[in-house]
Amino acid sequence: MESIPTGERILMDMLVVLPDDWETRAEVIRETGRKVLGVSSGRRKEDKETWWWNEEVQDSIQRKRLAKKKWDMNRTEENRQEYKELQRRVKREVSKAKQKAYDELYTRLDTRDGEKDFYRLARQRARDGKDVQQIRVIKDRDGRVLTSEESVQRRWKEYFEELMNEENEREKKSRRGDVQSCSNYREIKLMSHTMKLWERVVEARLRKVVEICEQQYGFMPRKSTTDAIFALRILMGKYRDGQRELHCVFVDLEKAYDRVPREELWYCMRKSGVAEKYVRVVQDMYERSRTVVRCAVGQTEEFKVEVGLHQGSALSPFLFAIVMDQLEEVRQEPPWTMMFADDIVICSESREQVEENLERWRFALERRGMKVSRSKTEYMCVNEREGSGTIRLQGEEVKKVQEFKYLRSTVQSNGECGKEVKKRVQAGWNGWRKVSGVLCDRKISARIKGKVYRTVVRPAMLYGLETVSLRKRQESELEVAELKMLRFSLGVARLDRIRNEYIRGTAHVGRLGDKVREARLRWFGHVQRRESEYIGRRMLDMELPGRRQRGRPKRRYMDVINEDMKLVGASVEDAEDRDRWKEMIR
Repeated sequence: MESIPTGERILMDMLVVLPDDWETRAEVIRETGRKVLGVSSGRRKEDKETWWWNEEVQDSIQRKRLAKKKWDMNRTEENRQEYKELQRRVKREVSKAKQKAYDELYTRLDTRDGEKDFYRLARQRARDGKDVQQIRVIKDRDGRVLTSEESVQRRWKEYFEELMNEENEREKKSRRGDVQSCSNYREIKLMSHTMKLWERVVEARLRKVVEICEQQYGFMPRKSTTDAIFALRILMGKYRDGQRELHCVFVDLEKAYDRVPREELWYCMRKSGVAEKYVRVVQDMYERSRTVVRCAVGQTEEFKVEVGLHQGSALSPFLFAIVMDQLEEVRQEPPWTMMFADDIVICSESREQVEENLERWRFALERRGMKVSRSKTEYMCVNEREGSGTIRLQGEEVKKVQEFKYLRSTVQSNGECGKEVKKRVQAGWNGWRKVSGVLCDRKISARIKGKVYRTVVRPAMLYGLETVSLRKRQESELEVAELKMLRFSLGVARLDRIRNEYIRGTAHVGRLGDKVREARLRWFGHVQRRESEYIGRRMLDMELPGRRQRGRPKRRYMDVINEDMKLVGASVEDAEDRDRWKEMIR
């Protein structure tokens, strides 16, 4: 039997003793709170702007309330006049206090200490601008709308109790975007801060002993979504240039985290080399777990949770990676198989082979208690010839698409990036609308507006563009959208005939095209400095037989990189020196 160090043995003993004592104390506190304070129905009170209140306002309001009670008890003209006078005085005091508070707020927003207040104000105004802030009705499994609080609570309990306790439940198809459908909501488990810290400690220790396969890019050190997006885009570009077919299947798992059987998790942890003491620690986190659903109409009854990982847990992503790591019989080296948590892409040169690989993945996943979503799994063929057909999964035809949103970046079967540019523009406008309540406030300085734009809106527009070979027209499309946002924010119309350079200078915002080029070169330098086995290096160095199509050649990624390096006077060798490369590309 494995020996456990003294310090860790004490910690393990504490884990056994603490829960009973804690449950007793917690239940006493909860029961006392219910008796003394009562139970809230969950109804959200209307937000009143009281942050600007001061003592004068509170004193005036209190005297007005007393005058109102006095008038209600004795309806004389004298009491009525006293109440009306105090009512007018309160309005004057409120107006003065609000104006003074807003003046101080706008002055504070122009300082470094006021930045947090600015973003909090932006979030508050975005919430106030929503048409619907809470959904208090829901549909049952037959599509009937439930309106009473008791029936809504029962429905939420029924839905999540089934979801969290049935392994491999049959997929439910629902209309996307239906706010009254339970399946369009994702649960987040609320845990104590102590548990979150403990999970971080356990995760750090597990990462030291478990080595995850190179095909997994989700929540792994030195890996991100950009690595997988870049590898897939370069691979698709290589096959397009060689006029060869590439078949890709984007596999989606149905409720992946909620479907992992607990016994399968313990088995995968042990097989990955995790010490038994840490397996017992994780088991203790999940043992006898019970939960309630907190919704807009209150809190449901308690129910047990016997299947799946905790959503919102710091440890769950790594536990899921351990389970996926044990699919050794179906994994291929990247880029033919790439995983980002539960997002899987399978690539092959032939339709028959990718269909066979998909079937093997389905069998391996379902054997472990998980399920491939038939409605969300999609198939794409790059450089498709006539009559290449589609693929099937257990006799059911897989949906064939010309574009797919992979890790929030749109890839197209023809290797172009026009749809991705439009998506980036749309994402930018979505981000702009969230903070438009403050960006369009004339009392806020242009400098602060420019800073908010650079930190909130622009990152949404730049996401994933370091992996894309943009054309000049597409760069212009992005810059036009950016200037529209800046003009709206600064209150400048096209008829004012103010030049774009002045708009950018006022907001302290550089050209978006320059930022795209900087991001592209920064990413290229990162790829060049990585080891030769790195997937990005392998994709750039990959050579395929075949000839490029006749006529005007398509722009390749390295063509754009060479143009960028020529513009800044850099070479590939300069990328080896990180500090020098950083200075050159800016």
